[in-house]
Amino acid sequence: MTTRVQRTLSVSNATENLSKVRTFVTEAMRDGGVGQEDENRIILAVDEAVSNIIEHAFENTIQGIIKVDVEVDPSRCSITIHDSGKRFDPLSVVPPDLENHIRTGQKRGLGVFLMRQIMDEVHYHFKADVENVLTLIKNLG
Repeated sequence: MTTRVQRTLSVSNATENLSKVRTFVTEAMRDGGVGQEDENRIILAVDEAVSNIIEHAFENTIQGIIKVDVEVDPSRCSITIHDSGKRFDPLSVVPPDLENHIRTGQKRGLGVFLMRQIMDEVHYHFKADVENVLTLIKNLG
């Protein structure tokens, strides 16, 4: 039986915390009754988002905090990621030319594309000129 789950995790912007975020989101989704296929896809989207934040918003040098809010109910899973790194709107990223991407052997640069493909909604806003807020929503059932 699916239940409503709300949880929050805060971690520093270190790459070793990616596994903590994955575990945290996985446990919340399992407690909320999210199916395995949706769970795997959502984890991939969240992992891409947090990896991009660590690498680009903080440029791997600035110390910062990333806060992840997860809400799961029978109809949807919503993950909101907050960070105080450089402003970056992932919705402004132009979708890649996949054929060219593959042909040229590029191994990076598909994170935002994957988030958009996996999730039903991707929202971004820059709150009070100090915080990036990225919300990823997956409709369930």
